[in-house]
Amino acid sequence: MKNLRFSAAVLAAVLMMSSLCGCGSKAQHWAYNHEPGTEVLTLYDNGKAVFEGKDYTYVKDASNITLTAADGTVTNHRYELDGEEMKFYKPAVYTREAGSEGEGIIGKWVQDNGRNLFEFTKEGQFNEDGYFYGHYTVKENEGTIKLMYVDPLQDTLLYYSLDNDKITIEYPWTLVPVSDKQNEKGQTTVPATTGN
Repeated sequence: MKNLRFSAAVLAAVLMMSSLCGCGSKAQHWAYNHEPGTEVLTLYDNGKAVFEGKDYTYVKDASNITLTAADGTVTNHRYELDGEEMKFYKPAVYTREAGSEGEGIIGKWVQDNGRNLFEFTKEGQFNEDGYFYGHYTVKENEGTIKLMYVDPLQDTLLYYSLDNDKITIEYPWTLVPVSDKQNEKGQTTVPATTGN
């Protein structure tokens, strides 16, 4: 009987410690591929998320992760899993620069931060941020723009939607599981579980 009481007491203590430490919660920890040790996206199994240092709740299906901020702002992110990597699309709004009017996506588009830009010519050439150049093709029915760079960079598929002189461009970023080391908060991290 003493052993039974002792076992029950030990079990209760272990369960209490687990709940205090959060050891029972599962999460997916992701980083940009160019900074694999710096966590940028965490998806907890309780529906909470942290993206670029901000807290959200989220819902996820086979192709979209929808983040909702505390103020009710909702952002939809397309994603695609490719082995251990995730292609994570970040939407950004650009405004057509005055004097660069054209049909459809033709023109110079500047993001609100004033630094990021896309320029698309009627000849099928593009300029990205004044650093990257190449040719592009558009599939209006799919809402996609394919960028084919002059530099030895991989072709990139963007999603877009037009609203008069505003364009929302969804740009893909490659995420990888966080390296098994300490993140910027000094916490030991483990690789992400990539299952849906």
